[in-house]
Amino acid sequence: MRSETLRTYKTVHTWSGILAALLLFIAFYAGALTMFKAELVGWMRPVPLEVAQSVPLSVAPSLIDRTLALHPAARAQLTVTLNGDRAALSWPDGLGRTQRAWLDDRQQLVTEVDHAADAAAFVDMLHMTAGIPGGYALGAGIMGGVCLLYTLALISGVVVLLPTLIRDLFALRVGKNLKRMWLDAHNAIGILSLPFHLVIAVSVVAFGLGDTIYKIQDGLIYHGKLHTMMASQNPYFAEAPHGSGMPAAPLMPQDIIKRVVSAAPHFVPTSIVYRHVYQPGATAFVSGSDARQLARDGGFVLLDAVSGRFVDAEFLPGFGNAWSSLTSALYALHFGTYGGTTVRVMYLLLGLAGAFLFYSGNLLWIESRRKRMRGGNALPRQRRAAYVMASLSVGTAWGCVVAISSALVLAKALHGASYGPVQSAYYSVFLSCLGWALLRGGARAAVDLSALAAAMTALMPVLDILTRTVWATSSDAGWSQAAVTIDGGATLLALCWIWIWCATVRRVRAGAPDSVWSRPA
Repeated sequence: MRSETLRTYKTVHTWSGILAALLLFIAFYAGALTMFKAELVGWMRPVPLEVAQSVPLSVAPSLIDRTLALHPAARAQLTVTLNGDRAALSWPDGLGRTQRAWLDDRQQLVTEVDHAADAAAFVDMLHMTAGIPGGYALGAGIMGGVCLLYTLALISGVVVLLPTLIRDLFALRVGKNLKRMWLDAHNAIGILSLPFHLVIAVSVVAFGLGDTIYKIQDGLIYHGKLHTMMASQNPYFAEAPHGSGMPAAPLMPQDIIKRVVSAAPHFVPTSIVYRHVYQPGATAFVSGSDARQLARDGGFVLLDAVSGRFVDAEFLPGFGNAWSSLTSALYALHFGTYGGTTVRVMYLLLGLAGAFLFYSGNLLWIESRRKRMRGGNALPRQRRAAYVMASLSVGTAWGCVVAISSALVLAKALHGASYGPVQSAYYSVFLSCLGWALLRGGARAAVDLSALAAAMTALMPVLDILTRTVWATSSDAGWSQAAVTIDGGATLLALCWIWIWCATVRRVRAGAPDSVWSRPA
């Protein structure tokens, strides 16, 4: 390949990567954590949900009847969360809150507002929008455009690496040349995880720019009728055909589970959403998972809540046509809703590796533009762009890590803070870290913020242990698999941040004096 062509692709790779890297770091880091979103929700609660705020599946019909009798608003949308042979009940109360109902030791109905899921939902929103203010539609749309640049960076990066691919793929040359070592790590992670990154890039373009594509199709092809057509085909909001006579009682969870599992034996239902209970057109939306299938959101099916007849089974594993199977596969490959815990752990590691890919790319850009000492003791004056990019990279990356850990610590301390306080905590900490990096410079801020990240992440398991032991009442005591999973994962991350902090301190003190990352004492 001609050297001029390689230089062109290298320029494209560099600038498309730089422009997309900061937002993609946030999206990838938050996305990696959302692989254990359900565990995060369980971790927020002082008492395991499967024990304290759920009932045996055999008792669920009584709980549903009593809840609907005392809370008519739950008839609009009532969710039954399934966990083995236990079930938990929740519904939106119309005030932006989620209500939860269960039976206490005396079989009395208890209801309370559930904020435990809000912190996990906020992390998921960061994953989809990278924290861009203005709402989901704007953030997802911008990320769709960012992922176009991301796709361009992936393709051009592969072209640049092709001439030395075999020789350099598994090379990690550790030594005094830190730039060479970072480049080796960057290239190896990029090439080995290329299929994963291509799937993420293409799917985010489809998700983020889907509304824009639909609007163009609506005007040119469907003449303004596309929205109505899509709404009528959405299984979650669709209604069963209206029957005649008085509305009948809905089928109970056990009956619905039997009907779904008899049609898809390997499908494991995880929730049932009843809509318009005791009204004409009542439906039951069953979602779940099938570890053997690439199914959208794990797979789902819509039933008539009274008769149990399938209204829409297009996205139930084993059903559907070629188009639904293709879109299901795209969703499953993006969100990792297949293969069980093994795939979730793998996606967690790939997400963290992807975040490193973007961070290391910015560091390489800075080092490539470093003015080096050419003799004598006079330090060259580095470009202002290098200092600014170093501060932005450090402030964005470490600010995201510190802010997410801080928001989760707040949510844990409040036993599940509502969405607003969690959001405020994240942006306050993130902007403070970004401002600190711009004020202190990338080298000093990297030391400060990596130490803060380690401290805030380590505080998560410490606070959880204190909550469940020292500060626990007799009714609060109890550990869950979710708590053990999150505490263990946060501990490993904190140890990783401590190791990075130690390496950063060494680099700042003993690094090359002509580097923006070096600040000798």
